[in-house]
Amino acid sequence: MSRKSFFYLLVFFNVMLTVIPVSAADIYVSLIGSDLNTGTKENPLATLHAALRKARELRRLNDASIKEGIRIIMQAGVYELTEPIVFHPEDAGTPKSPTLITSAPNETVVLSGGINVGNWKKLNTPIAGLPKNTQGQIWVADAPTMGANTLQFRQLWVNDNKATRARDRNGDSMNRILGWDFKNQTCQIPYTKGINFSNFEGVEMTIHQWWAIANLRVKSATVQGNSVTLEFLQPESRIQSEHPWPAPWLSKETGNSAYFLSNSVQFLDEPGEWFEDLKNHKIYYWPKSAENMLTANVTVPVLETLVRVEGTIDRPIGYISFKGISFQHSSWLRPSHKGHVPHQAGMYMLDAYKLKIPGTSDKKTLENQAWVGRPPAAVEVSYANFTQFDSCRFEHLAATGLDYKKGTHNNVIKGNLFKDIGGSALLIGQFSDEATEVHIPYNPSDIRELASNEIIENNLITNVTNEDWGTVGIGAGYVNGIKILHNEINEVSYSGISMGWGWTKSSNAMKNNVISSNKIHHFGKHMYDVAGIYTLSAQPNSFITKNYIDSIYEAPYAHLPDHWFYLYTDEGSSYFTVEDNWTPSGKFLQNANGPGNKWVNNGNLVADSIKLNAGLEPKYHYLLKDKAPGLKSRKIKEDVLLQKSVIIELVFKTAGPANLAKLKTFCTENQIPANSIYAWKNRLVVYAFHPQPAALQKAIANRFTEAKVKLYHDIIYDFNRKKNCDLPLAKEWDHVILSANLVGDPMLQNEYLEHHRTQFEHWPELSKGFCNADFQQLVIYKDGPQLMLVISIPKGKALDELNPKTTENNPRVDEWNVLMKKYQEGIEGTKPGEVWVFFEK
Repeated sequence: MSRKSFFYLLVFFNVMLTVIPVSAADIYVSLIGSDLNTGTKENPLATLHAALRKARELRRLNDASIKEGIRIIMQAGVYELTEPIVFHPEDAGTPKSPTLITSAPNETVVLSGGINVGNWKKLNTPIAGLPKNTQGQIWVADAPTMGANTLQFRQLWVNDNKATRARDRNGDSMNRILGWDFKNQTCQIPYTKGINFSNFEGVEMTIHQWWAIANLRVKSATVQGNSVTLEFLQPESRIQSEHPWPAPWLSKETGNSAYFLSNSVQFLDEPGEWFEDLKNHKIYYWPKSAENMLTANVTVPVLETLVRVEGTIDRPIGYISFKGISFQHSSWLRPSHKGHVPHQAGMYMLDAYKLKIPGTSDKKTLENQAWVGRPPAAVEVSYANFTQFDSCRFEHLAATGLDYKKGTHNNVIKGNLFKDIGGSALLIGQFSDEATEVHIPYNPSDIRELASNEIIENNLITNVTNEDWGTVGIGAGYVNGIKILHNEINEVSYSGISMGWGWTKSSNAMKNNVISSNKIHHFGKHMYDVAGIYTLSAQPNSFITKNYIDSIYEAPYAHLPDHWFYLYTDEGSSYFTVEDNWTPSGKFLQNANGPGNKWVNNGNLVADSIKLNAGLEPKYHYLLKDKAPGLKSRKIKEDVLLQKSVIIELVFKTAGPANLAKLKTFCTENQIPANSIYAWKNRLVVYAFHPQPAALQKAIANRFTEAKVKLYHDIIYDFNRKKNCDLPLAKEWDHVILSANLVGDPMLQNEYLEHHRTQFEHWPELSKGFCNADFQQLVIYKDGPQLMLVISIPKGKALDELNPKTTENNPRVDEWNVLMKKYQEGIEGTKPGEVWVFFEK
């Protein structure tokens, strides 16, 4: 099929699923229905399982009613599932007769894998180990049972707010390990008063290491003076101590790996914490002040997966759509049964170790071997074509929200909310199956295994990765032709979007992928070696364009505090075009990249329209009401508009268009926006952020041997509206660049510098004037006697319009201007009496 034909088919499919003809077969489901009913609106069925079976029979019998499709219409309510809903190849629709599972108009439908816990009572009998400060605060309920067994769970929601599993350190606070004994597979931690280390049955250690955390079940805790040695259960004990990346961090400069302990009644010491006592079949909870346990809705998860859509490679399932359905309350118990030691993006290691003799057929220096598993998802899709999730909600989930695992093609995920998810919001494509070492390039002989031509657009992803901090907002493995467009991602613990797998420059299954117009902000909440957008491996003809990435958190326990980025093309990343992405600065990393990457016009001087157009399109702005708030207690790593740029000036013997054309070409090749060039007569100026100004100056000088190249990075004056006026900054700026010389007298030059050093103290009226004129920033650079003045104003405004406001009712500004005349003169080429000259953009 040609690309054009595919496009028209996909558009047709989108329209078709959105508006299925009214003559389609309708099957109704209601909480007050019965699975013995016929499934009409008047006699609805009670479960989606029964409705799916009825639809399957209509298709098997080729009933005339399904000629134009089947609609399973679910009426309002919470449908508690006792087993996953499974869609088989027999449930597949067709292009002319698709299947739609939808909520009734304006009604809320929840498919829940959880169970309610009721009959809460105030605890009035002593419980061994409970801290003294809990007296009179704790409530207790019987733990649910499944058959003869007590239900085990790792999440508990009170009125749809996730409570905290009891831990030894509260809030963002964590302790630091003292050391790690890799040979004996033990960890040393500080002795803490008040903790009974002899009663550690069921305790877990969560340890922060580089770009992932690990959940380790404690086998024993041995006190030795001021330290405690922890042993762990297998298999995680072996994997944790043998795998090289990411390992426990040991550093005198930045501190050892942080950790906390959890899952003991002795840690239940503040409101919002809970503990499940499996031996005595009880749940203990300390309510928050606004919670009334007599009326609270308390939910714990039962099912790991709520819905499976699974075909086979020879019998794929297709033309099934979900619209307006909420998927809630999933579980994940592997960390409780086998521990959890992730490799990256939440893929957990089944086995991993360091090679004594490095090198594999694909990479001569490789020393890391790992085989990984994939966490379960609330909704899983495999070998499926032309399916769609539209306007659904994925909330209160333990691991992944939605996972398109393998062999999926031409699917659409749009307009959905992903919120309060312990792992990744969305995974798509093959990573490594359990039998394949993670560094082996994946390029199957049967391309039906691939994930191809998928569209992920206009989804809000917020407050995800809130348990497994090393997971991501959107994670794509080996994908081909994927389009990730106009999503907004915020409040994530690690990277916003991660695309690629394999760490290889070798040819593999990935190509033709696009990440464009996404808004990613407030990320890196806990883990570094991080980026708003992160890639791995060769992906020919792939594009990262027009994204808006902003506001990374200061992660309190980062292994390397500066190892964070807005854009990060990691090992093997090849044949990417990275263009027109707005970021606060050029904090990018190209690590062990392959050939063919093209970086053009990225950073804080990219057109502001990029910022305005990124993220959810207007039709989907209603989702923003569910956006999680930012952490007020945590600082943002960098303030966008306070980023200091540098100026490089090229002085030619004669002016000419060839100089400008040549400089534009240079800027394009070096990721510098073309709109950062300014000109006056025979002089060209580049005003941009660059992490290595001296290296940039050298590169320009090597290219432009016919010009004198000057670098201005010595700032002698810096006014900022946010800092000096305590007023908000405009979202978009224009910059005006001027230049003048200081007079030749060294004494007068020193007077000029002193006036500017003390201006905020002795001439506060100037700041008042700049505030009144709506100047956003005013910076003066100096190189020798020459000055470069940059005045930043709101986009669309004119300096001639704003500048008179500096002197309104402010005569001291006029005095200052008169005073400055004795210190300044024009640069070479100015007319008699001319001082400040304007460079044109």
